This record gives sequence, C-alpha cells and structure tokens, in this order.
Amino acid sequence: MEYAAAKSSICRQCGRYFSPFAPKTGLKLRVKEEAPAPESSSIRHKFEDFWKRQRSLVVDCFECQRKQQVSGAATSTICPGCSAHIDLRDYKISSGFSRTIRTRGDVHLTAKGDLSSSSVICRSALIEGRLRGNLHCDGTATINFSGKIPGRLTARHVVIERKASIHCFRRMRVSSIEIKGQMSGEIIAQTMVTIHKKGSLEGNVTAKAITVEKGGIFSGQLVIGQADLTQGELLAEREPEAANTAEPDISGTAPQPLPAT
Repeated sequence: MEYAAAKSSICRQCGRYFSPFAPKTGLKLRVKEEAPAPESSSIRHKFEDFWKRQRSLVVDCFECQRKQQVSGAATSTICPGCSAHIDLRDYKISSGFSRTIRTRGDVHLTAKGDLSSSSVICRSALIEGRLRGNLHCDGTATINFSGKIPGRLTARHVVIERKASIHCFRRMRVSSIEIKGQMSGEIIAQTMVTIHKKGSLEGNVTAKAITVEKGGIFSGQLVIGQADLTQGELLAEREPEAANTAEPDISGTAPQPLPAT
C-alpha cells in the first residue's frame, strides 16, 4: 500500500523505482523539450573563463592602499598588509538596488536598473539606467542614458555617449572627460575636457585644457588653471589691514616715570 499522492515508489524485491499509477490507455504524455544552448555561446563563455584564469590584476587595498597581484578569476582577496577584505566581483544591476558597493571589479547598470546607493566604488562603470546615488570609478565611467544625476560622480575618465543627455546637480570631478552627447552641469577636470562633433556642454568648466571640435557646442564660464579650485577660490583672500596692523609707537623713547612732588 502506497500513499495516495505519491508520484513514484520503490520495489521491495528488486529496488527499482516505478510509478504506482499506470497511465490510461491512449494517453499521450507531453515532454517539454528544452532548446540546447548555442554552441558559440558556450565556447565564448569557456574562452572568457580561460582568459580570466590566465590574466592577473594589480589591485589596491581600500584601507592602506597597498598594491598586490591577484588572479583574474578571483572574486575576493585579503590585503597582506592590513588583512582587510577586498571585493573583486563584477556587479550587474537590472532592478532597484540601494546597497553600498565597494569592489575592484566593474559595475553595469542596465537600462531597467535603478541605482540609489549612497556609495558605489568600482574599477569601471557602464551607466545605462537611473543613477541616483554617489559613484566613484578608479577607471572609466561610461554614461549612456538620458536623465538627471542628483548624486556625486567622480572618475579618472568619463565618456558621455552620443545618445546620452544628462543633467548633473553636483560638480563632476574627473581627470579627463569626453562629451559626445549632451550634458549640463559643472565640471572640474585635472587635465582635459573634450567636446566632440555634435556634442553639447552647458555649464561652468575648470580645467587645464579644453578642446571643442567643429560642430560641438560649449556654453558657460571657462577657467583655465588650477583644476581643484573654482574661479572664486583662485583669488587669494585678503584680510583688512587695519585689523591685523597694530598702531606704531612713534614716541621713540621708553616711557619715563613721573617725578614725585
């Protein structure tokens, strides 16, 4: 005797599995056939995994900035200097995400993603969705979406793609930036600002150099000089001389005591 809801049972004599309910006569069972994965895709993934195992990366510790060499296939490591944990994973965000990310890997924010983390630190980033948090890239940050960026964005190099149209509420601090689409906001660049053909930039720029190709548009104030200061901060502040200068003693002689009477 078997349980009424049982799907299979085992024979007490031979140990084989069998169905306790025989199918009805003429009943055809439908078997769902899954399409095999394309061979090219599996070969590509195998090649990528092989390449990751072969290559090595040099990463910095978040705490003590010590450099070390790790395998490309590693997902995390421990700093040999301060024993701090270093995340090496890549993140692909395709929905709402609000957790803090601190990794030496890459971050991909897809078109359906919504990144609202207070702090995201990564090696490089591809932004195709909504970015509402703060983002820092040690390498290149590629922006390819249209919308507003209320958070703080810092990176070594930033690329505004051709179809992108963004408005930054906070200063964007970069080493260099390429603008192929449309952007409005304030930029502080340590080296170069490049506006390509059909690119548009509206806002104040502080940089050591700027290049506007034929067909590009730049509208705003430009300061060529020290990249880490704004125009108002380039002028040294002077304090009132009367406040800091004591009245000179013009008597020329030391004060003498009055004679007794």
